[in-house]
Amino acid sequence: MSGLAGLVVRPHSPQALPEKCTYMNRTVKFEPGRIYHVFNRGVEKRDIFLSDGGRWRFLQGLYLFNDENVSANLLFRLEQEKGKMHFGILRKYMKETGIERKPLVRIMADCLKPNHYHLVLEEVQDNGISRFMHKLGTGYTKFFNKKYERVGPLFQGPFKAVEVKTDEQLMYLLAYINVINPGQELEPELKSAAQDPEEILRFVEQYPWSTHLEYLGKRESIIVDKGRVGELFVTPKKYREFVTDIIRGKQRLTLEPKWFFE
Repeated sequence: MSGLAGLVVRPHSPQALPEKCTYMNRTVKFEPGRIYHVFNRGVEKRDIFLSDGGRWRFLQGLYLFNDENVSANLLFRLEQEKGKMHFGILRKYMKETGIERKPLVRIMADCLKPNHYHLVLEEVQDNGISRFMHKLGTGYTKFFNKKYERVGPLFQGPFKAVEVKTDEQLMYLLAYINVINPGQELEPELKSAAQDPEEILRFVEQYPWSTHLEYLGKRESIIVDKGRVGELFVTPKKYREFVTDIIRGKQRLTLEPKWFFE
């Protein structure tokens, strides 16, 4: 699993091997079987999720666009034909069309905050991450701009990506995305140990916009495929103990600043 950087979205060639992506003069290769922290935020740090409806729309995009056979405008087109979307309609549509899903990536975790998102992705197909993120970004921007009568870019440039090199990094990254990042709603300076650990733990169990509940075994998702993370946290109990120790300061979050927004 290698290095830091982000992605310049550009037309893809499914035959290209492997894709090198440049962000801030650093380079990362996206290769099948490797895992990456992928993240971005709104242009000028603006909010990109203004309602729960927008958050659900982004999650629907995570599911629908993670497919080689689905175009970036499909979700928009379905809304025009069928009205307001939900996962039940999406599942029914995929079943009725008989399209065999061919995932581009494995989505292992996600978290949505008002002005940014975090994803943990494993590349499944060659150039899968760039293709998936292009469709996701294009689809959500089109939705957002139409809904709020705006034009122009929504995100702060190309998305950022850091390769996860070790199991330890993967475990700590999951704790950050699922617990620490949502917990910053209560403690804005929260980086590892919380001032009030029990309050943070209660809050994140009520926070619906991360995959914390999936790893606690309290919710199932058609989006998430735990992959290697599921092998590291074989039971919800083991996961709970790990994130609880971090929030209580019994373990230190050992990720460098390059993993997050500058």
